[in-house]
Amino acid sequence: MSRIVIKIGSNILTDKKGGLNQKRIHSIAKDISDMCKAGYEVVVVSSGAVAAGMKKLGLKEKPKDIQLKQAAAAVGQSSLMWAYEKSFGDFGKKVAQVLLTREDFSERGRYLNSKNTLITLLSYGIIPIINENDTVATDEIKFGDNDQLAALVSGLIDAERLIILSDVEGLYSSDPTKNPEAKIIPFVDEITPEFEAMAGGAGSVVGTGGMYSKILAAKKAVSYGIKVNIVSGRKKRLLVSLLKGVHIGTEFKPQIKKISSRKGWIAYAIKPKGSLVIDDGAVSAILKAGKSLLPSGIIRVEGMFDTGDAVYCVDLRGNRIAKGIVNYSSHDTEKIKGKKTTEIESILGYKYSDEVVHRDNLVLLASIP
Repeated sequence: MSRIVIKIGSNILTDKKGGLNQKRIHSIAKDISDMCKAGYEVVVVSSGAVAAGMKKLGLKEKPKDIQLKQAAAAVGQSSLMWAYEKSFGDFGKKVAQVLLTREDFSERGRYLNSKNTLITLLSYGIIPIINENDTVATDEIKFGDNDQLAALVSGLIDAERLIILSDVEGLYSSDPTKNPEAKIIPFVDEITPEFEAMAGGAGSVVGTGGMYSKILAAKKAVSYGIKVNIVSGRKKRLLVSLLKGVHIGTEFKPQIKKISSRKGWIAYAIKPKGSLVIDDGAVSAILKAGKSLLPSGIIRVEGMFDTGDAVYCVDLRGNRIAKGIVNYSSHDTEKIKGKKTTEIESILGYKYSDEVVHRDNLVLLASIP
């Protein structure tokens, strides 16, 4: 059965006064319910809790203070889920609230547990409504915005497609609010720096992400081999039309050579704890020959990390060329840097592996945002 992740932004879910737009939520619920009847498994990544809380608290602007923002999220989350539960209930569908932080993705056990929970809900015909747990999330454990969360969830559950419902029709050739001749780009085969530049600036009063954030999310998702569509969330029946093959908005082509779920986890979910500065020989071995990182190629160790943590591999010019999981702590790596693998045991008193970072746990950063 095909799985689809649908990301719905704050601007789509709120009305002009800042409260929840019940009619639009009901309309989206109908479309998604029809998708489920057609045989699709659907996961929703929804913004809107903070916006709903702002309305309840009488706030005119999105709070900058983290405690006030978390309070708004706590107040608004119940209203948001009530709106979804009522709307989907009208079409005979049940929903479940799933609140996540980046820590749920960073730690492998929690990552797999999150995956199993979502797949179990889908197997019972329940639509998971996912949001970042803004009530407890701090800057260190935040995804950044729900566009990034949606991309990670898409990889997590092996989705076929990610659909981002936006307040614009798609990706334009330039800013349509400034250039009346701006045109929608219907298809994107490869996300280049030029396309990223087209995405423009920041988001709105109630949202956190702009088009640039959506481009970065699409870049993550297509690397998993997932098709991405950015379409207007203000028009009815677009979701159903899209799945019938009607072209709408902007479509991003999935990469043919996709990364595995595990390497996607390394690339996007784990927060790096440090860096290993490596020589040109090690850079060439990693990029051109597909080799592991040996201690002989390490020049400098930066940061404090333990075995199993993620680190960047950085060249002599400061460019991040790869990200991987280390077999040795920063303390032990400092001792064996520049040494041969045959010397590891005599230096440390043990040898876990010949490689500081094994190729299976190493992801190249050339195509990763």
